Order: sequence, then C-alpha cells, then structure tokens
Amino acid sequence: MAEVLMQANHLNKEFHVPGGIVSAVSDVSLTLQRGETLALVGESGCGKSTLGRVLLNLIEPTSGEVIFDGQKLSELSPKEMRALRRRMQIVFQDPFASLDPRMTVGHIIEEPLKIHGLIPDKKERREFVCKLMERIGIRPEYYTRSPYQFSGGQRQRIGIARALVLNPDLVVCDEPVSALDVSIQAQILNLLQDLQAERNLTYLFISHDLSVVRYISQRVCVMFLGCICEIGPSEEVYTKPLHPYSRFLLDSVPQPDPEQRKEDRDLLQGEIPSPLEPPSGCRFRTRCPYAKEICAQQRPEMKDYGNGHACACFFPLLENAKE
Repeated sequence: MAEVLMQANHLNKEFHVPGGIVSAVSDVSLTLQRGETLALVGESGCGKSTLGRVLLNLIEPTSGEVIFDGQKLSELSPKEMRALRRRMQIVFQDPFASLDPRMTVGHIIEEPLKIHGLIPDKKERREFVCKLMERIGIRPEYYTRSPYQFSGGQRQRIGIARALVLNPDLVVCDEPVSALDVSIQAQILNLLQDLQAERNLTYLFISHDLSVVRYISQRVCVMFLGCICEIGPSEEVYTKPLHPYSRFLLDSVPQPDPEQRKEDRDLLQGEIPSPLEPPSGCRFRTRCPYAKEICAQQRPEMKDYGNGHACACFFPLLENAKE
C-alpha cells in the first residue's frame, strides 16, 4: 500500500462577496500518496487554485480538515505551522508576478533559508543556492541578476528553485506551464519529473491543459464548480471516463491529426452556472444531457468502480466501467 502524505476530508471554502456567498470548494475529500503526481483539472473558475491553497493552509477552510503526514493542520499552533511549511511549497502560475522585482535571483531563492534559520553562514548559503540554480538550469553567475532580465521559462525555473530550496515533501504546482511556449513547457515538465525522481517529491499539479496532465500525472481528479466529479488513474480517466463532464472535457481537446479526430464527438453546451447560485443536487445537471429528476433532488455520492477509479454521478458511463 502506498503511503498517504496528505488527506483532505469534506473540505468546504466559502467567500462572502457582494450579492451573496460563493462556494469555491464544496465537500471535497481526496488523498495524496507520497511520491505521486495527482493532477487537478477542470474549467477556469471551478475552484482548483482555491483548493490547492486550502490544502496548504494559505487559506483557511470554512469547514473540513486537512491532515498532513498524520498532523491535522487546524490543530497546529502558528509556530508549529510555520515549521511545517518547510515541507509544503507552491509554484505559482505567473512566473513574473511571483518574483519580487526588488530582489536579485539569488536572494529570492535563498530567502526561505534565511526565514527558517537554515544555513546561517552567508558563504555556505550562497554556495548551496548556486548549486541548486545550476541543477534547475540557471547559470550560477546569474545570482546577482534581477527577475526582469530572464525569460518566462527561466523565471519559472527560479520559482521552482525557490520552492525546492527547503527540500519539501509536497509541492503544489498551480498551472506552472500555462504561461509558457509549448517547447518551454516540455522542458519545465521534464525538469519537474527529474526532480521528483531525485527527491521523491509529491506533486499536486493544477492545470486545465489535459495533454499536459496526461503526460505528467499518475492520477487525475476532475473538478466542476467546486465539486469533485471523478478521480482515478490517469490512463483510465483518459481512455474510460465515467463522468459525463470528464468525457466532454476530453472531447474538447483539439486533435491535430485529421485521422484521429472524432467526427461524432460531443461538445459541452451552455454556460457554467453562477457560483453565487449553484444548481441544486448535482452541480453539472444543467449542462448534462443525461440529467433526470433525481439529479436536481440529491447530490450524487462518490462511488468506486474498481482500481481506485471513482465517480460521483447517478448515471455514469457504465460502458467504460471495469467489469
């Protein structure tokens, strides 16, 4: 059995905004196994980034609990939480906005070491940072340069180095390649995989790009309007989706090869419901061609169909379920 590094139980996060309450994360439960990459996918605004920040306790949940390596985050004192943050880091989506323009690259990367009181000797700290810079593909002599002097791909490498300088167990990658060119995306993804193999890292990889997710993840979690629709091994979710929303997402992926295009593929109709007034029951029902009366009356519970492949739907695509 794989070791569970992080577990979320019935997480909810609500935001009070003008006009009402937005339920960004609704009754989410999931586990992260040590050394794996769990991808979190869904349309923009479905709550992926909010969930990632709640798991790291950057945003406190409205209800529910997060357990990291046996410790409930809600029960930790500020001092204990600060110490635990060394083991949980994040790589942000925007590789420029996440870097302080007033600091040099070397100081940006070494700042976590100073905050946590690690490697107090200045010379040793700089040598440590230079070795890390070289490992992630940034020349050590660029230590004194400013973020604006680097390309987007180089800036994201700097963000990765800053996240890894404390040698964490878990890294939340919040759409780390969405702002980069395709060729640079491949370089960053390969770097993340190499670092994972070297350091036994656990990734929560947030993305809306399904081709990227299939390449890097072992398991996929599909979200819609704050709820988890489906979760399972990547290859099974891609080849045998159980939730109608998952199938629509996969059908929407462009196919450059005309011979591989599906002439009869279905495209998702309608607009995403307002998070201020989410539909009753199943939140996907207003866009689902299979929805019936029960979908409006009850919220479907997650059901396991074998091999860890689970789906929350009253009318799953059972022809794709395992016998």
